[in-house]
Amino acid sequence: MALSSEPSSSLLKPIPGSYGIPILGAIRDRHDFLYHQGRDKFFATRIQKYHSTVIRTNMPPGPFVSSDPRVIALLDGVSFPILFDNNKVEKLNVFEGTFMPSTAFTGGHRVCAYLDTRESKHALLKRFFLNALAARKDAVVPLFRNCLHESFCEIEDQLNKNHEADFNTVFNNASFNFLFRLLCDNKDPSHTILGSKGPKLISTWLLFQLAPLGTLGLPKIFNYVEDFLIRTFPLPAFFTKSNYQKLYEAFRTSATTVLDEAEKVGLRRDEACHNVVFMACFNSYGGLKNQFPMLMKWVGLGGEKHHADLRSEIRRVVKEEGGVSVGALEKMSLLKSVVYETMRIEPLVPYQYGRAREDLVVQSHDASFKVKKGEMLFGYQPFATKDSRIFEDAEVFVPGRFVGEGEKMLAHVFWSNGRETEEPTPADKQCPGKNLVVLLCRLFLAELFLRYDTFEFEFKESGFGPSITITSLTKASTF
Repeated sequence: MALSSEPSSSLLKPIPGSYGIPILGAIRDRHDFLYHQGRDKFFATRIQKYHSTVIRTNMPPGPFVSSDPRVIALLDGVSFPILFDNNKVEKLNVFEGTFMPSTAFTGGHRVCAYLDTRESKHALLKRFFLNALAARKDAVVPLFRNCLHESFCEIEDQLNKNHEADFNTVFNNASFNFLFRLLCDNKDPSHTILGSKGPKLISTWLLFQLAPLGTLGLPKIFNYVEDFLIRTFPLPAFFTKSNYQKLYEAFRTSATTVLDEAEKVGLRRDEACHNVVFMACFNSYGGLKNQFPMLMKWVGLGGEKHHADLRSEIRRVVKEEGGVSVGALEKMSLLKSVVYETMRIEPLVPYQYGRAREDLVVQSHDASFKVKKGEMLFGYQPFATKDSRIFEDAEVFVPGRFVGEGEKMLAHVFWSNGRETEEPTPADKQCPGKNLVVLLCRLFLAELFLRYDTFEFEFKESGFGPSITITSLTKASTF
């Protein structure tokens, strides 16, 4: 955390690390990060080398997509939260880090995610998002349960035909259908210009914006070819223009109530629609398409004993409460803990960025460091939320970690660009859908274990989250 009063300069340590030779140093760090070491080893070796969890390094994409890849990396749970202090850190155009994709990807608009909290339009848009979600809170449970029912039926059909089921594809469709219906007066996206292609259109649009930050996981022989192709020049929005236009038109013609609400608070209808598309397709769908596979992976790895504990609690509470409701889910302490533990051990968004508004001091567990105005701060969230000096058995998935007294540790869970114990406001950059995402994850697990006793699966990791294949489902024996 940032020190409330700056210590004397004699107590401040210089930030260790090096950016290397201009351009070449950044390219070398990029290759280590993406191809030679991988992100965890990249940071771990530098922590060991410099004996510090606050270091200087370069971050992808670097040359020639990013004009300045230099960052100060915050790699522990004490230094990381300064990124939430909007009085000290500016969030202007840093949503994707040290570069910003062309506004041509978003209809020529700088959408809310790229706005700093001190820009007047930010509070207006953020308040609009929060109010839009709040107005639809009563529709969430029945609508998402219906989407889940259809998805589990599809999983069962695939298992019957092929003895395995593609979890990611099925629940990608479920996530998009839910989000579109929620924001578009319950209209079926398949009855719009999108047909059944919504998720595929979004995936292409997302890929062109996010590609410079990662790797496609191709064989090593192609690493340098890939690096040259996607990081020498910014990828043009032209190739996804038609995809985005279809998404925009579908929301423009279907989200009439939401857009009416936007006009009432002073937003232009077209600007509001571009922001709704970004919120629904990038922030929300882009997150859920990885969140559910992550949840399935960690719950699946827990095995039969863990499944038995979860289904016992879920079925007992549902029986006592007379059904599945927000109130019932709130009484499932183990279920809530499992969701939070998944978000802790594998944060959905691993990177956070912010530029120092002023000269400031950042404190780690062991030292204090001076950061100059204008320097870029970068937080690697998996190291912050798996900080062994904060969490016991930090690298282990502990289902009941946040039960009872463990709830106090939720202040150190940061997946939403803020502490789990805090609520998003128009004045901050915390995810406006924070509570919705948590609710959807709880609903997903509740429905899973109301229908099935246990499941078996296989998974494969990639730069875009785990790919899950369901190999068996054991239908509920008693309820």
